[in-house]
Amino acid sequence: MRLAVFAFSLRGLQTAERVCLALSAPENTICIYAPERLAGGEIAAITPPLADFAGPLFREMDALIFVSSCGIAVRAVAPHVRSKVSDPAVVAVDETARFVVPLLSGHIGGANALAVRLAEALGATAAVTTATDVNGRFSVDAWAAKRGLFIADMDAAKAVSAAILEGPVPLKCDFPIGGELPPGVVLGESGPVGICVSWREQEPFGKTLLLVPKTIRLGIGCRRGVGREAVAAAVREALEQRGVHPRAVKCAASIDLKRDEPGLLDFAREAGVPLAFYSAEELREIKGEFTPSEFVRSVTGVDNVCERAALTGGGELIIKKTARDGVTVAAAAEKYEVGFDG
Repeated sequence: MRLAVFAFSLRGLQTAERVCLALSAPENTICIYAPERLAGGEIAAITPPLADFAGPLFREMDALIFVSSCGIAVRAVAPHVRSKVSDPAVVAVDETARFVVPLLSGHIGGANALAVRLAEALGATAAVTTATDVNGRFSVDAWAAKRGLFIADMDAAKAVSAAILEGPVPLKCDFPIGGELPPGVVLGESGPVGICVSWREQEPFGKTLLLVPKTIRLGIGCRRGVGREAVAAAVREALEQRGVHPRAVKCAASIDLKRDEPGLLDFAREAGVPLAFYSAEELREIKGEFTPSEFVRSVTGVDNVCERAALTGGGELIIKKTARDGVTVAAAAEKYEVGFDG
């Protein structure tokens, strides 16, 4: 995580250093900010006004921690608040480290979990106020964020959070479930409000919260010189025919002969999809029943590129070779298990 820690007094700076010590971990990058009279060494000076200074950090950091009153923190970030989906976690810690208060992005941004972690390390009290937490109910958006699931509809997430306070909410899951269901969740496939975990685009409930895991691997082959638009259109058509949610795509693969193909590279970059390349020998080693092509074999040295490439990470082939405008696409679904522990 990238964390920014703010302090405004000598005592606050001492607490800020305790905060940094509590959060020190190889995966974290922590920066301390303080007024010029306190800055020095590895502490960066805050340039007033605070709200302007905090703006770029609000956009760049995963969490902002203010060792100050809640009011100072609120005024610093208020002009920059946009969406609970994208805003960073914002937490306030009083100067004496008695209370840790999550102020923004408690669930998706992880402010609640961060507050609890800090409170345990500082010997403080975490003042978590979100309704599902104080009532001991399942926080579906926090769980989804922790598991890396795409939340397809934030309004549906709010509806589930409200419904779960009143009674059980049904869950339709297309994957094996490990362990017990959390409080307030039951298995079901119908109802006015419900949760669905799937790589498919579907709405089994009156109001469906679709949570999409990244479990789909694309295999792509293409004719030399094919443009990005053609690749994107072929992928989109293949996914739509099988009902695959586009946010379920984890990565893409092709043969190494296409390593310098601009259209394929541009598609992967704009789609934000990692792209891997494999040799003909590596693709031939993939086991399964494929759609053979003697022409493809004569050009590439392997009878099928897209289906074999899709299966380089294992799983089940859910889209066999589809062709459009010089592009072939296949897709495989990785094995996935839904768990609620930890």
